[in-house]
Amino acid sequence: MYEFKLPDIGEGMHEGEIRRWLVREGEQVAVDQPIVEVQTDKVTAEMPAPVAGVVSRLCAAEGSVVPVGSVLAVIDTGSDERVPVVDGVPAQTGMVAAAAEPSVATVTMARPQTARRALATPHVRSLARKLGIVIDEVPGTGPSGRVTEEDVRRASERRTTPEPAVPLPAARESEWRAASVASANAEERVPLRGVRRRIAEHMVKSVRVIPHVTHVDEMEMDELHALRDRLRPYAEARGTKLTYLPFFVKAVAVALREYPYLNASVDEDTNEVILKRYYNIGIATDTDEGLMVPVVKDADKKSVLAIAAEISDLVARCRSGKLTLQDVSGGTFTITNVGPIGGLYATPIINHPEAAILGLHKVEPRQVVRNWESVIRRMMYMSLSFDHRIIDGAMAVRFTNRLRELLENPEVLFVELV
Repeated sequence: MYEFKLPDIGEGMHEGEIRRWLVREGEQVAVDQPIVEVQTDKVTAEMPAPVAGVVSRLCAAEGSVVPVGSVLAVIDTGSDERVPVVDGVPAQTGMVAAAAEPSVATVTMARPQTARRALATPHVRSLARKLGIVIDEVPGTGPSGRVTEEDVRRASERRTTPEPAVPLPAARESEWRAASVASANAEERVPLRGVRRRIAEHMVKSVRVIPHVTHVDEMEMDELHALRDRLRPYAEARGTKLTYLPFFVKAVAVALREYPYLNASVDEDTNEVILKRYYNIGIATDTDEGLMVPVVKDADKKSVLAIAAEISDLVARCRSGKLTLQDVSGGTFTITNVGPIGGLYATPIINHPEAAILGLHKVEPRQVVRNWESVIRRMMYMSLSFDHRIIDGAMAVRFTNRLRELLENPEVLFVELV
């Protein structure tokens, strides 16, 4: 018997969600045959079988979240050696969740019968005592299995017994039942799974940890629009579609060298600011699965045309589900471009642990004043959300002023290229 465990594929991965089993119990599998899809914090990955044999048992349900090192399946390789089992769970497997949100009782039965001291902060332990929750019996969803405040509150809610219903007169009861059926038919419950679940967790963590401030400015786009139109035939002859976005990526990389705190992150464990001397720009991309952020690596060292080609490739693979972990890792700053869809401006949420995110919005002709005269210009709002722990408002304004200088007069951008 062979225990197939959830491997650590890097980038600080602590757990994965079982998206879909590609085999069934009793099915013969070959070496390197994909047997399960697992959603990590960043990508969906197919896990291959490391050995050949018959799938004896699947140990995690679709939709369940399991920590690294947990046994996902037991494969009968024909060997006489067998894995000892404790209460229906292979020994040394760690805790395996039976469902996406298991009950406290389920988790207690499923884990090996060994004492465990939960990882938790003093605040969370105090909350657990206040709510009458045994914290060592609460499954942790935080890093390294840490029990969070949300974990404790969920455990308290599951334990709470609803108050008994007050009996209704027969006529009122029939009306109530009819209304309840009508109400139930008007609702649909969709499991929060996969990429959407990871996005939700990531956004909640970002807002909880980072004090967000958003600065909004506007930019005149006429010169950049004209330059892009002149360069389009040149780019198309080389098989590349040229949009505004590659120019913004290049300008951001130039400006970040001058304002390094916007290309940084905060190490909460050591109370240190990490200033990064590399410029990897994430491109927030809308997909059917949810928002993904592939990364243009070393944008400061690439031409606008090379960046345009790379963005096209990343977006295409993102929407076809073919991104690798390398494609979505290592970002230092993110751009979210909602202009092609519309909208005046928004307040984007920072892609934790980064320090800032730039939102680009629709370009439209507007009446503005130049030299005390009313004229029509192509204008665009941009919104910069930043981490107020390490970035002050004045620095944010200077950063966007620099972007305006580089892009309202694109020849300045090309002078700054290295």
